[in-house]
Amino acid sequence: MTQDILPIGRRGLLGLAATGLVGALPWRLASAQTTAGASPAAPVARLDDALLAAMKAGGSTSFDQRYRDLAPVVEQVFDLDEVLAASIGLSWARLSAAQQAELATAFRRYTVSSYVSNFNSYNGQSFQILPAVRNVGNGEVIVQTRLLRVNNSPLKLDYVMRSGPAGWQAVDVLTDGAISRVAVQRSDFRELLRYGGAQALANGLQHKVASLSGSMAG
Repeated sequence: MTQDILPIGRRGLLGLAATGLVGALPWRLASAQTTAGASPAAPVARLDDALLAAMKAGGSTSFDQRYRDLAPVVEQVFDLDEVLAASIGLSWARLSAAQQAELATAFRRYTVSSYVSNFNSYNGQSFQILPAVRNVGNGEVIVQTRLLRVNNSPLKLDYVMRSGPAGWQAVDVLTDGAISRVAVQRSDFRELLRYGGAQALANGLQHKVASLSGSMAG
């Protein structure tokens, strides 16, 4: 479980091909409370609680049930439209509205399915949120978390948070403090878009969902 915590490793269709290095950013420590009183760490805490519940339920509930439980939380915590657009890059603006809508649906299912598949068993793990957030400019902060694992070193999962109409939402996740999910996905998606366009990417995401859920690809 969680060997590929942000499930974009090169296991066929969508693979680990790029690393987003963020160590050179001019980080400044900031209060966990914004001037408006909202906490960027609150959505991350909500996600951590939901993932821990999914891990504890992994052996006794179906993939579909855990998907239904996790989907609302993932969709609230992440700005999935922004994550998808950033993952596709400049090509996003050139897609038709219908193509964007199809990709958005497939990407939501893929993202939720990835979390359901990877957080699927419990062996005493727990989450820790560091008290201070890092201000990286442009209205974004980083909430630092650790997945504490028995008999293993903690795994760093840092969330890049941005405040918008829906409040604070995650727009990227950094594994080990440096590997950007958006950067990795951008490399993967660019390859599919280059050779097959938006339909190839949509099909690829749908195939990945079928693989993660154990269902037949259709």
